[in-house]
Amino acid sequence: MNRNFNGVALVTGTAGGIGQASARALQKVGYRVFGTTRGDAGTSGGINLLTCDVTDDASVARLVEEVLAAAGRIDLLVNNAGVGVVGGAEESSPAQALALFDVNVFGVMRMTNAVLPVMRRQGAGRIINISSILGLIPAPYNALYASSKHALEGYSESLDHELRTQGIRVTLVEPGYTNTAFERNMSKPDQPLAYYDTVRRQTETFLQKSVERGDPPEIVAQTVVKAARAAQPDRRYPAGKLARQVSLLRRFVPASAFDKSLRKQNGLP
Repeated sequence: MNRNFNGVALVTGTAGGIGQASARALQKVGYRVFGTTRGDAGTSGGINLLTCDVTDDASVARLVEEVLAAAGRIDLLVNNAGVGVVGGAEESSPAQALALFDVNVFGVMRMTNAVLPVMRRQGAGRIINISSILGLIPAPYNALYASSKHALEGYSESLDHELRTQGIRVTLVEPGYTNTAFERNMSKPDQPLAYYDTVRRQTETFLQKSVERGDPPEIVAQTVVKAARAAQPDRRYPAGKLARQVSLLRRFVPASAFDKSLRKQNGLP
C-alpha cells in the first residue's frame, strides 16, 4: 500500500500546458492520475492517458467507466480542457460561439455530471475548474473566451453551495497569462470584418508578448495541488503574481480607475 496515495485524479486536456503540468504535479504528491487527450490513449510518464472529447456525452461516459474499471473511484476532477478565439465579438458567428461554450462551459458540465454520482457514493470528492483572470475582468477582443470563463465562475460557485452537504467541494483556479501553446493557438473569428483588422493584429501581438512573459504552467499546477489538498478549500485561487494582482485590483480599485487601466494595458484609446 502506498502511504503517499492521495486518491484518484482525473484531469482533462493533458496533451500539454496546464493540464499536463497539473497531472504531473498531482502524481508527484501521490495521486493516481488519469488524463484525457483527443488523440490516442496510452501512458506518459506514469500518467494514464485516455481518449475523450468533452463535447460528446457518450465519450465522457466511456471515460468515466474506464477510470472506474481501472481504479474503482474518482476523488478529484480537474476540468482543464478549453479553447479560445481572438477578435471582435461581432466577428464570431453564433455557431462559433456555441462551439467555444461547448468546450469551456458545457464540457465542464458534462464531466462534472458524470463524476458526481461516483463522488456522492464515496461521500467525498473535489472538483477544480480551471478558469482565468479573464473570468473576473473584461477582455476586449476576447469577449467569447472571457464570457465563457465568467459563466464558469458563476456555475462553479453555485454548484459548490449545492454539493457541500454531500461531502463534495468545487473550487476555481484562475491563471494569468501562462507560457503555453494555448494562447498562441487561439482560433480566428469565422466572419472577420475589415474594420477590426488592425486592432485584431494588435491584440494578437499583445497576447503573444504576454504569453512569452507569462508564468510557466508549473505555477498553475502548484495552485491546483494546493486547491486539491486543502482541507477547507477557498472558492477561488488566483495562480501567479499577475492573477493575484488583478484579483485584488478588481475588488478594491474604483470602477472608473480600473476601466482606464484596462484600456491602457490593452492599448486602447
